[in-house]
Amino acid sequence: MVPFHAAPPRRTRRVVHAAALVLVAGATTLSALPASAVAGKADYGTPTIKPATSYLSGAVGATGDPTVTVKVGQSGADADALTVSATATTHGSVAETGDVTVTGTGATREVAVQARGKGYTDLTLKVNGLGGKSATTTLHYAASGTVGNAADTRYLTGSSDSSAAVDVGDGYMVVADDESNVLRLYRRDSSGAPVRTWDVSSDLGVDKEIDIEAAARVGDTIYWTGSLGNNKDGEPKEDRFTLFTTTVSGSGADTELEVGGSYQGLREDLVDWDKANGDRLGFAKGTADGQVPKQIDGFNVEGLEFAPGSGSTAYIGFRAPLVPPADGGKALLVPVTNADELARSGSDKDTHATFGDPITLDLGGLSVRDIRRNDKGQYLIVAGSWAAEDNSAPYALYSWDGVAGHQPVKRLDLPTADPGGWEIVVDVPDLTAPGARAQVITDSGSADLYGDGTEAKDLEHEEWKKSRSVSFPLNP
Repeated sequence: MVPFHAAPPRRTRRVVHAAALVLVAGATTLSALPASAVAGKADYGTPTIKPATSYLSGAVGATGDPTVTVKVGQSGADADALTVSATATTHGSVAETGDVTVTGTGATREVAVQARGKGYTDLTLKVNGLGGKSATTTLHYAASGTVGNAADTRYLTGSSDSSAAVDVGDGYMVVADDESNVLRLYRRDSSGAPVRTWDVSSDLGVDKEIDIEAAARVGDTIYWTGSLGNNKDGEPKEDRFTLFTTTVSGSGADTELEVGGSYQGLREDLVDWDKANGDRLGFAKGTADGQVPKQIDGFNVEGLEFAPGSGSTAYIGFRAPLVPPADGGKALLVPVTNADELARSGSDKDTHATFGDPITLDLGGLSVRDIRRNDKGQYLIVAGSWAAEDNSAPYALYSWDGVAGHQPVKRLDLPTADPGGWEIVVDVPDLTAPGARAQVITDSGSADLYGDGTEAKDLEHEEWKKSRSVSFPLNP
């Protein structure tokens, strides 16, 4: 008898196309995972990591330094599953990987760096995705040194030569740069790049820098003026003689500017007026070919503000000359009594500036670097040397009532231990109010911010250029 052998049980093959059931040790449920995850490979693409900028500036001991927005992604994966970190640094004395903080979820992350020391470093940022895949990018980081008043300091990046500013409401301001014809919109209370920019060159028909040095606002009109002086080589350049206006619409982050009129005859009008009055201020000599503007007897405008209660008479504040042009001389203001007509006149050869009697102010031997008024008729004046390019001479903040013959009062000696020369006071609080503060901004174009001997205005990347803004208490 042939033994009977039972046939082996028939095996059924089940193909799982989209998912496999995986029993996880210690788990009480079955989970469905992608087949690629079970196999330990593959349907995931290579992750991407794209910073909004590859260059970032910070400062040692800073509060609220600028951050970088980073976009990450990976095909086949939820962006929430991706992680971002710093994995390498070229100069740990400037910033180590542990000094990099990444916040946020999903496709958008914010990268912040806390500087250890002054200088440069390249930081490697890495995104780790699913399937064991990753990608890297480089963040080129520059850190300036620690400064006084650090808690009240913010940095305006993208430009180092801030020269004039006007408040536009809701915590924002428009800032000019004397090395370009670009106006920049910044938040007043935080560090970072401009929210919006306007290059006014084409609208004004200018090819070179206007050397914008001063501004004043009346209603929805902002008046801007170039220095009116020769360039640093003593050469007269017509674009620097420009007075122009912009019309403001909106406010805050929604501010819009539209170029209005312009006038290039103010310098010539000032010289002719002074000649007609016995050359008492030396304007003809100060504007002569070969005359450098930043001399005690030079010709250089850095302030503009309207007289008390007026929308037509504007005070032109001079960095040079002093009156008389000698140590201990007084600062000079010249009232332009038809400022509102000038910008509207354009090239009308029948329109010329008219002037009131010059006003001299005792600023302790310093001259006007900026002047600003509030709606109460209270003024603040930034006083500095006619010569100083940075912090090599004294600076002070004076208050004034705007009345000719009344002398200003020193409110504060501005600190000079840190890089940059004080150039701007943004607006004027009620000077009688407890806790009143003034926001003052530097022109840092000549400063060596990062300790490598390079002036800020000559830095290769705009993101590393910056001016310093400090909020100072006026009634401590």
